[in-house]
Amino acid sequence: MSKHKLSLKDIQRLPKSDIHVHLDGSLRIETILELAEKDKVRLPAHTPEKLRPIVQVGSDCKNLVEYLKAFDVTLAVMQTYESLVRVAFELAEDSANENIRYMEVRYSPILHLRKGMHLTGVVSAVLEGLELAERKYGIKTGVIICGIRHISPEEANRLAALTVAYKNHGVVGFDLAGAEESFPDKKYKDAFERVSSNNINCTLHAGETYGPKSVHQAIHICGAHRIGHGVRLIEDGELVNYVNDHRIPLEMCISSNLQSKVVKRIEDHPIRLFYDLGMRVTVNTDNRLITNTTLSDEYWRLHQELDFSIEEIKEIIINGFKSAFIPYAQKCHLVSGIVAELKSLEHGSAETKKEH
Repeated sequence: MSKHKLSLKDIQRLPKSDIHVHLDGSLRIETILELAEKDKVRLPAHTPEKLRPIVQVGSDCKNLVEYLKAFDVTLAVMQTYESLVRVAFELAEDSANENIRYMEVRYSPILHLRKGMHLTGVVSAVLEGLELAERKYGIKTGVIICGIRHISPEEANRLAALTVAYKNHGVVGFDLAGAEESFPDKKYKDAFERVSSNNINCTLHAGETYGPKSVHQAIHICGAHRIGHGVRLIEDGELVNYVNDHRIPLEMCISSNLQSKVVKRIEDHPIRLFYDLGMRVTVNTDNRLITNTTLSDEYWRLHQELDFSIEEIKEIIINGFKSAFIPYAQKCHLVSGIVAELKSLEHGSAETKKEH
């Protein structure tokens, strides 16, 4: 195992994927202020310095419910077609600038209807913004439409139908997000049956704040192909083995889990054990603004605080691309290119060290 230490710039140069990132949790502070002024939206603060502590959750956050309050501000300025195009473009732009090659952006269109937009208009706006960024930066993107646990199962069914309508038109999957307690996965079984019967991939937020039972329902009742977070899966060794044996990817978001108090200390995070067991762990941002992170920052924490080696980080990077919701032939081409690039970067680093 290599003992060479990576710098943050080294990690920024590595090709990466982000398959768990929320659109409404990943705005730029300046964009929130500009959109609020343009659309006459009242904010709790009107300068970057005063707004930042309101929308960026610090270590003093008490739980996931408190963590989610920041979305009240971001959603307030995401209610027009133009604002959604801009926010989607900027998220892809920021991601491309740290060498993220593939990104799956998730959001719930039902949360963007306050000013009269239709669900189809919301989806079209986000797809337009992402397409603009794809053309300019070469990043590849997909959309995951989210059901929200606190809405009714009937509304989740509407969103599942929307997912089906945009299959092969930029939407690559369906998700269930929000606080798990009191809103079990099984209540939304019909929505997931609609999606799976149309051969569309799905993922669920599960095992984040609620126990492994949530992961069990996500897999065995809703047919999840990936698990969002899955931190508390560690409490059920038999289910851990099932997830491992069936190569179900875990979309892990380290800093977010710490802020929402899913884990108390980074040393308590199960990602190291999951990785050592051979599970398909991936690393993602969750919410770039609210968590105040980048994907490079997340890998940096693994490297610096959990002692993941360069080789291990590269393997997790490859896991992310392997777990993408894209057709198999495209995925093989993408993964083979990333593997070759990571090997060439390793060779380049070795050559650089010889020169010095």
